[in-house]
Amino acid sequence: MKKIIILLCIGFFAACAQAEEKEAKVLIVTNMGNITVKLYNETPQHRDNFLKLAAENVYDSLLFHRVIKQFMIQGGDPKSKYAKPEEKLGEGDLGYKVPAEIVYPKLFHKCGQLCAAREGDESNPSRASSASQFYIVTGKFFTDNELNKMELEKGIKLTAEQREAYKLQGGAPHLDGAYTVFGEVVKGMKVVHKIEMVMTDANDRPVKDVKIKYMKILKK
Repeated sequence: MKKIIILLCIGFFAACAQAEEKEAKVLIVTNMGNITVKLYNETPQHRDNFLKLAAENVYDSLLFHRVIKQFMIQGGDPKSKYAKPEEKLGEGDLGYKVPAEIVYPKLFHKCGQLCAAREGDESNPSRASSASQFYIVTGKFFTDNELNKMELEKGIKLTAEQREAYKLQGGAPHLDGAYTVFGEVVKGMKVVHKIEMVMTDANDRPVKDVKIKYMKILKK
């Protein structure tokens, strides 16, 4: 009987430890300020891939090469490291993809979410993610009428949490369920919004480079 009780206690504490598993955090140091993101345990392949690239300094000196007001800021193109002014970017990658981990509707595109960029459905029906390119959602605010219209047009039903977030925080609901959301900004959204507002060219690339100096994995 004692053995059974001990085993049950071990199982209980193991379950609690797993439930309370802390999320890894990464500091993104840019020439416009610092951004701290946490990575979700619900998307382990994206989490581990991002941590691996950060540890290997892959993101050092890469640019936020695509910035769109009231939508998002995107970075991680390996070709951006040595890009010339006005050079079109966005097609660079690392030669592999990360399988989609779309945890919807739990994880959705509210403001501040860290998401994986990818090729379109036509060439990428499995919706696998780019190995290195990511975006941070800024988005826009929505009214109930706008959200109601979106539900009717797409034949979907937004959760109460989604509706509240899109009305009070803003976001990009048209991307929900189609891209992997694998983290969120926990510090530095002012920096994200500052980057969002920079002047851009016809290809949405900032006229003045917005550079990721380096990333640093923070202790859990």
